Amino acid sequence: MTDRSLEKTLDLFDYEVPPEQIAQRPASPRDSSRLLCFDRASKEVIHACFRDLPDLLPEDAVLVLNETKVIPARLKLTKSDTGGEVRALIISRTDDNRVEALVDRKVRPGQLLTADKKHAFEVLSLDAGRALLKPEFPMSGLDDLLARHGHAPLPPYIKRHGLSRTSLLKKYQTVFARKSGSVAAPTASLHFTPRLLKKLSDRGVKTVRVTLHVSLGTFAPLTARHLQTGRLHEESWRITAAAAQAINSAKKAGRPVIPVGTTALRALESAATSQGVVRAGTGNTRLFIREGYRFRIADGLLTNFHVPRSSLLMLVAALIGRTRLLSLYRLAISHGYRLFSFGDAMLIK
Repeated sequence: MTDRSLEKTLDLFDYEVPPEQIAQRPASPRDSSRLLCFDRASKEVIHACFRDLPDLLPEDAVLVLNETKVIPARLKLTKSDTGGEVRALIISRTDDNRVEALVDRKVRPGQLLTADKKHAFEVLSLDAGRALLKPEFPMSGLDDLLARHGHAPLPPYIKRHGLSRTSLLKKYQTVFARKSGSVAAPTASLHFTPRLLKKLSDRGVKTVRVTLHVSLGTFAPLTARHLQTGRLHEESWRITAAAAQAINSAKKAGRPVIPVGTTALRALESAATSQGVVRAGTGNTRLFIREGYRFRIADGLLTNFHVPRSSLLMLVAALIGRTRLLSLYRLAISHGYRLFSFGDAMLIK
């Protein structure tokens, strides 16, 4: 696929975003956000509040939640020789005790980048903004360093949140986050509160938890290679035996399985066999879901409103069709819905 063909494809998934509707702060309380509900069978649209979710879900629905936990992976570092500031986003750790990071300034091999008096990194290499760093301290201390000095790695369109570091770390984390490993939150899950989870349970809605660690690729623009190969950025997933059994039992009983967020959906579809059975275990996925994809597990989706020209928008279009999806986005925008990571939500059932 050529760059020109890529642009033509992406143009099909473009829409006008009113800047004032890009949410800069999460709703407070979380479940006071708005919820657009679309019924695929009746084509009915309902404008509701997220706390109304138990009344809008299909009967006997099973919600699948992603319990990944966001790592405060963005660090402010200082060049030891010049005093210049470098913002680094830790993206991975290698088997030989090295750290890969995205840096916003030019650095050179041999340079030391310090976080505080006890923690520094030696730059080993730099390639297109991706640096390989050697910690000058035991790797076991990295988590503690991030916990004390790290910042939430917010997407670039959130610029005016007005929250303290501590408050932001709490707000940009789901109430059921358990497994550390993401560089971004599974944002559809940010709307849940303990009160809402209890209400769902009282109504007989079963919740099952899986893990998919969100990688930086979720923010990266689509390339011609992605469309040509049908493969996206790599993300790791984990599904326990108990979770797999619960989901497979639900499918067998005809209960609708609704993932919360595109991340939970990717985990389920990546773990599914051709017979539509979820297998327990761990793995890495580069699954690219587009129109024409045959869903094996997901019977619906609870998701936020995604940025234009993105793989996430294409994934949702695979459920209801591009034309219908863009029509719903235009409707949501005309009704003042808040968009993107801290924005409102959509239920497709």
